[in-house]
Amino acid sequence: MRVDYESGDKFQIAVRQHSIPVDQPTADGGEDTAPTPTDLFIGSLAACVAYYVRRFLSRHGHQVEGLAVISEVDFASQPHRVGAINLRVEVPGELSPEQQASLLAVASRCTVHNSLRQPPEVRIGVAQLNR
Repeated sequence: MRVDYESGDKFQIAVRQHSIPVDQPTADGGEDTAPTPTDLFIGSLAACVAYYVRRFLSRHGHQVEGLAVISEVDFASQPHRVGAINLRVEVPGELSPEQQASLLAVASRCTVHNSLRQPPEVRIGVAQLNR
């Protein structure tokens, strides 16, 4: 994965054959042409949960059309960061209380959620380019 500067507050994320733009809201000096990195962070968690829930529903013969994961974020300060993420899984059809408990157990084990519960070591280095 690589992130390249475009202009202003815009960058392009390149991953495999995909390109994902990022920007900042106008209130923060950007042009609001794309999601922010924080939006993608929250979206990654919600999409990971959605994927695990979809697999659970399919495996148990439940409908998946209409499945959605809605996220709400609370920010914290000092340092500014995501303080809490609330996800609501909207499932089509009816699930028993036992099925709901199983679904939540599966959803909470998605790779992104696991990585947040046991955070990876992050190392940032500098490489100076002579251009």
